[in-house]
Amino acid sequence: MASLIGFPAVVNEKAARVVAAGVVVITAVTLATGWLWLAAVLALGFALRVAAGPRFSPLGRFAVGVVAPRLGDPRMVSGAPKQFAQGVGLVFTLAATVALALGAPVVTVVLLSVLLVFASLEAFVGFCAGCFVFGQLIRLGVVADDTCVECADISLRRRSREPVAG
Repeated sequence: MASLIGFPAVVNEKAARVVAAGVVVITAVTLATGWLWLAAVLALGFALRVAAGPRFSPLGRFAVGVVAPRLGDPRMVSGAPKQFAQGVGLVFTLAATVALALGAPVVTVVLLSVLLVFASLEAFVGFCAGCFVFGQLIRLGVVADDTCVECADISLRRRSREPVAG
């Protein structure tokens, strides 16, 4: 069972951006239709991705197996910040789901709106706010600096299209 759980050490940034685009679509549909119960579906997706990367997430599998390969060569990045970002998404969607269950739909809408903004930044601009925060936590000593050397030292980030060796 341990082999089924665990986030990949490196991930294709293109696939991560496709997942973010999927989150944008689902969140936008949720807000546009008022089907706020979809916050629970989003939370489940985030939970699956936090626990095992794209392995059990339908959106993750679609991004990795179908869309990302059609976007050209992968751009491999450290998995730890992406897992942290998925965890932040999980917190927001769980909080939105709990707020809805407690009869506070306005709180649900606000939380999902914030999620929509940050998922859009990742999907369309390539800025992962969770990854940025992760890097700051490394600089502050909250997270061990060897967790993601690339995150701790921005000069090590590669802008080429070549995959980074694991």
